[in-house]
Formats: sequence, structure tokens, C-alpha cells
Amino acid sequence: MNTIEERLKKAKSLLEAGNNAEGRIVLLELLKDEPENTTALLILGGVYFSEEKYAEAEMIYERLILAEPGSGLLSTALFNSLWQQGRHEEAAEEIRRFISVADKVQERATLEKYAEVIKHLGGKE
Repeated sequence: MNTIEERLKKAKSLLEAGNNAEGRIVLLELLKDEPENTTALLILGGVYFSEEKYAEAEMIYERLILAEPGSGLLSTALFNSLWQQGRHEEAAEEIRRFISVADKVQERATLEKYAEVIKHLGGKE
């Protein structure tokens, strides 16, 4: 059987070649064997997002955030998934959640981006 690294490499190669369906299958099979593989989950979430399957991407990002609630990358991904579904209040709530748990120094860039989003939203939340 292939190692986790080999399976991830195969999935990435398939995705880069435009074979999203096959790449997804490799990732899903890998996740059956190793359900908490963060790399596979991140890639799968990105695939779903790029295919405009925002609800599926949302589920992946929510799962990852449970393990790493202060991650700016994951928060931004979840925010965008919610926003693309027209769920603007829930997206705004994700900003508030993230601000309450984020390491203010480590996640400064994400916090600055969110400050810009909030400014543009104005009272539209």
C-alpha cells in the first residue's frame, strides 16, 4: 500500500492536471484510513471551494477549525465559504469568533484583513 505522502502526492498531481474527480477520490480514500489528516482535509476543502461546492468546503473548514480555532487561514476559508453561499451574517459571526480567540500578534495580518472587511460591511452585517 502507498504511504500517506505518496497518496497526497498522487492527489496533488491529479488535481494539478485538472482531474478533480479522481483527485477527490484519492483524498477521500486517504481520509478513510487517516480521518484527521490535516493536509488532505485542507486540499479537499480547497478543491470543493474551487468547484464552487461551498457547503462541502464549509464542512471541511469547520471540522479543521475545531482542532485549530485560532488559525487565520482556516477562519478566512470558512468566512469565504459562508460568504459565497450568501450567508453574510454567519460569515460576520466567523469574524467575531476568530477575533475572540486569535493570537493578536501571530494572526495580525488576518486581523487587519478582517478590519478592512468590517469597514466595508459598515452596518450591512
